[in-house]
Amino acid sequence: MNIEGNKIHLEKSQEALFNFFSDIQNFEKIMPDNINKFEVDGDSFLFGLPGMPEIRLVLKEKTPFSNVTLGAASSKFPFTLSANIVKKTADESEVSLNFEGDFNPMMAMMISKPLTKFVTTLSENIAKL
Repeated sequence: MNIEGNKIHLEKSQEALFNFFSDIQNFEKIMPDNINKFEVDGDSFLFGLPGMPEIRLVLKEKTPFSNVTLGAASSKFPFTLSANIVKKTADESEVSLNFEGDFNPMMAMMISKPLTKFVTTLSENIAKL
């Protein structure tokens, strides 16, 4: 299952955005308004949204200035969420989120709509940075 967020054009440098996404504490700033839990622990954070189980994301990979990838801490729900950053000018960049998960068809059907909404909300909140 692959869900791509909209490309967001920001008046921030590629390096500034990379540094923002590299600090996992900052993910709280782009979470949906109805988040009911957000706890940082080292290179991971736990978040909870109404009607969904709590999910722990771990910083998995960083490619300087172009990508930050988070992954699920649990193998029961294997997925990654990547922030891909493209430099447009010295002070402008484009960010897109990409969710990739390996789920059985029944699970994918059940979670596709809420996950698409989640990725869309994160993208909309990134646009407000």
